[in-house]
Amino acid sequence: MKAAMFHGPGDIRVDEVTDPRVETPTDAVVRVVAAAVCGTDLRGYCGLPGPVQGPRCGHEFVGVVVDIGREVTTVRPGDVVVAPFMFADGVCRQCVRGLPSSCSAGGMWGGHSDGGQAEAVRVPFADATLIPLPTDEHDERLPAILTLADVMSTGWYGAQAAGVSGGETVVVVGDGAVGLCSVLAARHAGAERILLVSTHESRHPIATRFGATDIVAARGRQAIDRIRELTDDSGVDIAMECVGEPVALQTATEVCSDGGTLGLLGGPHFGIDTAACFLRNLTLTGGLAPVRRYIPSLLDKVLAGDLDASPVFDHTVTLADIDTGYQAMRDRRATKVLVRP
Repeated sequence: MKAAMFHGPGDIRVDEVTDPRVETPTDAVVRVVAAAVCGTDLRGYCGLPGPVQGPRCGHEFVGVVVDIGREVTTVRPGDVVVAPFMFADGVCRQCVRGLPSSCSAGGMWGGHSDGGQAEAVRVPFADATLIPLPTDEHDERLPAILTLADVMSTGWYGAQAAGVSGGETVVVVGDGAVGLCSVLAARHAGAERILLVSTHESRHPIATRFGATDIVAARGRQAIDRIRELTDDSGVDIAMECVGEPVALQTATEVCSDGGTLGLLGGPHFGIDTAACFLRNLTLTGGLAPVRRYIPSLLDKVLAGDLDASPVFDHTVTLADIDTGYQAMRDRRATKVLVRP
């Protein structure tokens, strides 16, 4: 089969690899019908540190089950399924606690596991990982469902972890797919005012549609000053950092009111000023989102027509042309790329 392979910074190729097959009784094999390129993928492509350094690529996919191991009970061949960005066994202490992203037997798709940017994927722990969908592979809602594999579920987790419950002023730092989905999640959670720090004008219509009440088109000190101005120098109740870079982290920290909450969703994070957090009584939350925990309830919202993050996909490529998708995201010509194998 064909799969996207990382050969080094700026070098993504579609290579012929061995077809996946059932290797353990708990495995399934899924034919991919839709995948995505993530900002995390882009870090490796741009030569930056991060968890995605190949050789396999992609951790977001929707597909059709084509084979299962003898112990798999929750899905059958022909089922359309969505997978969270990490697989997990579902039975370890961390999984039982609701943290499948910390499963010692699990891992992220890609790297030395099969990646979602491919024609098919071997899925370990299929019962605990895959979520069957009451749709067919041609359903027009599949892009919205695909966002649940990572970015929409991550934004939802961030809003919940940060305590958005109604009436708050929230700032979201970063206008990538996670940032935009965080805006949407904060709106659904009842935030009264949502400020988005965004310097890419093409993304402002999506942000406004998702619920942003104010766009702060600046970075660094200018963004901090503008947010202070917009909030009468009081800052915000909750700051959600969705970039993972020092400038964004500083912005989120400085505009968060004393006693407020700083939610960390962008990764990796360096140089958190713990002294400032201590002296200002800031609560730190967030981290690697346990999205498998959120997908079932969010799927119900998508199917009911109450949640649709699919507008973050503003560029579509075939698997054969996936490098052009990476280039579009690198050059900021795309927010998030949909891949149709």
